[in-house]
Amino acid sequence: MITVHGLRKRFRGTVALDGMTFAVRPGQVTGFVGPNGAGKSTTMRVILGLDRADAGDALIDGHPYRGLRDPLRHVGSLLDAAALQPGRTARNHLLWLAHSQGLTARRVDEVLDQAGLRAVARRRAGGFSLGMRQRLGIAAALLGDPPALLLDEPFNGMDPEGIVWMRRLLRALAAEGRAVLVSSHLMSELQETADHVVVVGRGKVIADAPVAHLLATAPGARRATLEDVYLALTRDEVEFRAVDPARAR
Repeated sequence: MITVHGLRKRFRGTVALDGMTFAVRPGQVTGFVGPNGAGKSTTMRVILGLDRADAGDALIDGHPYRGLRDPLRHVGSLLDAAALQPGRTARNHLLWLAHSQGLTARRVDEVLDQAGLRAVARRRAGGFSLGMRQRLGIAAALLGDPPALLLDEPFNGMDPEGIVWMRRLLRALAAEGRAVLVSSHLMSELQETADHVVVVGRGKVIADAPVAHLLATAPGARRATLEDVYLALTRDEVEFRAVDPARAR
């Protein structure tokens, strides 16, 4: 489980996070959505210990990231598909990560298969398309078989086949009991994929509820789509009050 409570962060006087609070529960895909500058990437970086919050906590199973031993076994992440050594092959990139965590070459081959990259495992990653780099980033996130995953815009660069693959993978990971946080601007994909949505704007949570609940309580609910709800919330930036009762307790 991933818990974020009261995160506040300023960059040179600009408020990036303004009391950000939500939870990502096991067995669910949680969509993390909002316009550019809403605080999504900063929140993920704080969770992963890459940025330090001015206030608040971000915990993975009750522990800050910096306190985790063998962190890839606790949480997998994809923040930037371009963050790799382009001269390494896909397999060597994963072997390097695996070695740092005491993981085996056999596990590397397993995640290459899972990501659909076995056929290009010995190609240099620098020649990969964005979609293939996204797959390699997913493979890296899965290396430690972690119970929690954070994926920042994983649909970017995916062709239609890749989008279908990603959707199925996310659903399968949640079905295994993992807590999955996915940031995306592709609202139609989240409607097909996410169980729960956290909508953010200006560094704080606007809505935190199951997809079905958001749709059922939206104006014109019979015809409303998740895109309609998202546009209404981010346009007005009014906090959504009908939060999932189960989470309010």
